[in-house]
Amino acid sequence: MGIKIFFLIIFFAVMILIGWMTRRKAASVDGFVLGGRSAGPWLTAFGYGTSYFSAVVFVGYAGQFGFKYGISATWAGIGNAVLGSLLAWIVLGRRTRVMTKHLDSRTMPDFFGKRYNSDSLKVAAALISFVFLIPYTSSVYNGLSRLFRMAFNIPYSVCVIVMAALTCVYVLLGGYMATVVNDFVQGIIMLFGISAVIVAVINNNGGFIQALTTLSEYESDLAVTQGMKGAFTSFFGPDPLNLLGVVVLTSLGTWGLPQMVGKFYAIKDEKSIKAGTIISTVFAIVVAGGSYFLGGFGRLYSANESIYAANGSVAYDAIIPAMLSSLPDLLIGIVVVLVLSASMSTLSSLVLTSSSSVTLDLIAHFNRSMDEKRKLLTMRVLLVFFIILSVVIALNPPTFIAQLMGYSWGALAGSFLAPFLWGLYWKKTTPLAVWASFIAGVGITLSNMFLHYIKSPINAGAFTMLAGLVIVPVVSLITPKLEKRMVDDMFAGYDETITIKKRYSLVEDEEEQN
Repeated sequence: MGIKIFFLIIFFAVMILIGWMTRRKAASVDGFVLGGRSAGPWLTAFGYGTSYFSAVVFVGYAGQFGFKYGISATWAGIGNAVLGSLLAWIVLGRRTRVMTKHLDSRTMPDFFGKRYNSDSLKVAAALISFVFLIPYTSSVYNGLSRLFRMAFNIPYSVCVIVMAALTCVYVLLGGYMATVVNDFVQGIIMLFGISAVIVAVINNNGGFIQALTTLSEYESDLAVTQGMKGAFTSFFGPDPLNLLGVVVLTSLGTWGLPQMVGKFYAIKDEKSIKAGTIISTVFAIVVAGGSYFLGGFGRLYSANESIYAANGSVAYDAIIPAMLSSLPDLLIGIVVVLVLSASMSTLSSLVLTSSSSVTLDLIAHFNRSMDEKRKLLTMRVLLVFFIILSVVIALNPPTFIAQLMGYSWGALAGSFLAPFLWGLYWKKTTPLAVWASFIAGVGITLSNMFLHYIKSPINAGAFTMLAGLVIVPVVSLITPKLEKRMVDDMFAGYDETITIKKRYSLVEDEEEQN
């Protein structure tokens, strides 16, 4: 217990110290929200990765889908690395940075307002962000609390309140820069921690070959492959179609999430984007790939009573804590700090995105007389409010972690992904097409919550994203376009030519020598 508490005290002290040291960067609205657009590749890439992977992935998704699909769940981690990180940076990185700087856009709702010349779109996007980021925030607490109960045997409510209070302190102090610097430290902990945990868990099960052999003896209990032996060690697992839905939701979803895309707004320059692409992808391979790979061995703990709910069903959120409970105290301490790091980085990014969006895109929109100081104060007050609100919801979570995240990602990415992507690349995207995407994203998500015509919220979220990619171009072709001159000006940033002075001429040097 002493080792675990020591790790936590050091961790908490470092987080607050970083918040204090970066407080000067948060003296302006641009500094508080984007860090002055000065974050380098390492800070941005680690910020992207740690905001991407939290307790939701490590505890909720890895536990649930590892148990359902076995080793094939690793495909979700591979998808996160290739589609959610590598391609996201290649496709969105440069164009997002250039256009948002050219439009002087600070948030995703602000982008929609300026790109499509529509204040009503900005307001609608801000409302969607506010409403659907909260359940995702609550799911972060839920995953972390299970590990704290396993390691310290303290109440769930205490875990939630302490984590929220600490996050609130350092984000209030340093804003975006405190968040990404802390993300960098937390990312290093995650890289080393997940590697150590995988090795320890596999060794506890007799080594890699023995663990695979034991896992292969389990029969699939899914209807499509019922009775099949070896399904949990097969290439695509017992249910490849539903696994594909997980890959799409958790990988493509990042392309439309405000807190993820916002990292591209703040990166320093194009050179940083190239380096950040590589760093972010490697980070995702280790953390996401490692988490799902670890979860794939969850069936080996089927005899552990702690993974079952009172009604006898599997409590998926308890699987990873059960796998870790037999580890040495030193490793458990590392794991607690690992998941705390992942969760707090995601939480800080979520509440900063929510508070800045509501302040700049809602309140400041209707109260145009607000100056910089009032905007900063309002963002800080709202940040505290959003953390308190997410705590209240988290203390009585409505469903499993994965379902909470599925609803949130489905609505946000289902609404924003298509109009954001098309808006960066296609001049003919129209405001009405954006409205159609917003209505489809929110409409499908909410209706499916009550009618369940798509059984899995994960698959519903994936369907919503893909549908938006079709809806936006189709509606754009049949609805009025924006004025050509206006759109050309928006895209002018991509065509800027930078000239430099010639500092040294080889020709002149050769003439002097002759």
